[in-house]
Amino acid sequence: MEKINKKEIGIFSGSFNPIHIGHLILVNYMCEFTHLQEVWLVITPHNPLKTKKDLLDEQTRLKMVQLALTQYKKIKVSDIELKLKRPSYTINTLEKLSEDHPDCNFTLIIGGDNWTIFNKWKDYNKIIEKYKILIYPRQGTEIIIPDYLKKTVNIVTAPIVEISSTFIRKSINEGKDMRAFIPPLVYDYIKQNKLYEL
Repeated sequence: MEKINKKEIGIFSGSFNPIHIGHLILVNYMCEFTHLQEVWLVITPHNPLKTKKDLLDEQTRLKMVQLALTQYKKIKVSDIELKLKRPSYTINTLEKLSEDHPDCNFTLIIGGDNWTIFNKWKDYNKIIEKYKILIYPRQGTEIIIPDYLKKTVNIVTAPIVEISSTFIRKSINEGKDMRAFIPPLVYDYIKQNKLYEL
């Protein structure tokens, strides 16, 4: 029987509130310097514990990511978590993606900060058992991978870009020009719609 080569897809989840160049540098690096052929940005749903001021609605954030990715062939957006039962858990997202796309292998992309608390994630053992994980460095975080996991869990020496969406939102609200931090189409969209302005 002929073996089918599956497509290697990285999954990078976030609120993308807003998406910024730090996100794009990271996932672009993952596409070009790892085994991944594509990276899918998964928009996480609205957290009921956060106010509207803190987190824009899902469709607005989805639109911003779509605008950011117009020039990128290997980076795509997924709204899968907006359709799943809430609260959304990574294991459910990965299993649903695997079910919907049997021709793909999925790899989870997380920061070193998340790896240090990974044992608190729902069904984290199942994620480790069924999926590869790529960990990117975060300032001030030591990444330790036990020997028995080194076949499926790897550190990627991606550039550390310490830009936070919180910093961008606060700066826009203060009237600062943040165009160097945000993809041009997204910045225009934010300004036109007066997003993050109080």
